[in-house]
Amino acid sequence: MNNKAFYLETFGCQMNIVDSEQIVDLLQNIGYSQVDSAERADLILLNTCSVRDKAERKVYGHLGRFKPIKDQRPELIIGVGGCVAQQEGERMLENVAYLDLVFGTHNIHQLPQLIRQIEEKRERSSATDFLDRETRLNLFPERTFRETVTRFVTVMQGCDNFCSYCIVPHVRGREISRPSSEVIDEVTELVKQGAREITLLGQNVNSYGLKDAAELSFAELLKKVNAIEGLERLRFATSHPKDLTDELIACFGSLDKLCHHIHLPFQSGSDRILKMMNRGYSVSEYLDKVARLKKICPEIRLTTDIIVGFPQENEEDFQATLDLVEEVRYADAFTFLYSPRIETAAAKMEDDQSKMEKQQRFDRLLQLQRRVSAEIWQEDAGCVLPVLVEGVSKQGEGQLFGRSTWNRIVNFSGATGLIGQTVPVKVSQVMRNSHLGELVEL
Repeated sequence: MNNKAFYLETFGCQMNIVDSEQIVDLLQNIGYSQVDSAERADLILLNTCSVRDKAERKVYGHLGRFKPIKDQRPELIIGVGGCVAQQEGERMLENVAYLDLVFGTHNIHQLPQLIRQIEEKRERSSATDFLDRETRLNLFPERTFRETVTRFVTVMQGCDNFCSYCIVPHVRGREISRPSSEVIDEVTELVKQGAREITLLGQNVNSYGLKDAAELSFAELLKKVNAIEGLERLRFATSHPKDLTDELIACFGSLDKLCHHIHLPFQSGSDRILKMMNRGYSVSEYLDKVARLKKICPEIRLTTDIIVGFPQENEEDFQATLDLVEEVRYADAFTFLYSPRIETAAAKMEDDQSKMEKQQRFDRLLQLQRRVSAEIWQEDAGCVLPVLVEGVSKQGEGQLFGRSTWNRIVNFSGATGLIGQTVPVKVSQVMRNSHLGELVEL
């Protein structure tokens, strides 16, 4: 055993958080203990995301922080994993002389072996090969106990949609779904460990099971998980609109543990742009599904993803996006300025918009969404909401935090013994990113 320390930073989506949990378990199994300071570590790892603009440049810049530590302690091992590592591969070793290890999204399980090789031979290493479906299915690990109220469970990985702007299929691979029995067993075990809320994860959870006629649909999987004793809340992310079925929509009216929130990216309000994006649905089809969601569950709140400045987007296209935001009224939106990602179809498209034009449109969208979000969240003022208490808040001494069914953070004063319980909280103040409330005595 090593009796050494590692420092890990995680960027990006919830899938990366689950991957980092696996990294922690693997490293602890070979004698490494986790520390919260890079200066104290014998091993430094970055688990990266390549979705946002200039992701590679940011990772390289971040690595620069560790060079002085490496200069002082040449035996220090520095590694990069995740989507940027998958995308860049051995180029990262060529570009960063003090980097020792690059491992891709399919190679996390190899970490112990790779690290031992570096320790013994002091040779730099790279592992970014994609694995076949059967091998990947056998690599989902048993989950280590963690004293947390909410847990993420991966139900599928990869994506087959190949949206023209998206790098995910290139860095996460093609789509695979885990056996439903394995998912149900994992959720059952996490609930026994104390989890009260489970979020089922996938690049497109709605397509779960579609490749296997003998497997459950995603709606059927939700019903099975909803029936697990001891589970209080159920969420999922992320949904692709084209695969949002009537059966899945109906779950929001029939499953008592399914939270009244869905993240449903629309990306653009223009049919012309949606076709160029290869999204597989029209605006009218998207709005029809939103209408059905709101009919089956009137209190549901939606969040979304929106891209501004896609190649050849004009003012009419952009106005259609603004119109859709006004019509649907999203509680929140992740808004992105388009940036080309290598290997994607959109990166080869001609783009006649100036940076200033894109930025101005982005600012207009942001202003609109902030107004709509503020109006929606203001509806909670004075209301008593059921809040699942997740832990101690960073807002001040004696403060706890939890989330409403709409995934909104609520901070309030309370004893730590309430962690893990669902309690009534009256919203006293609505802020941009959270609520402040007061515990209602029962």
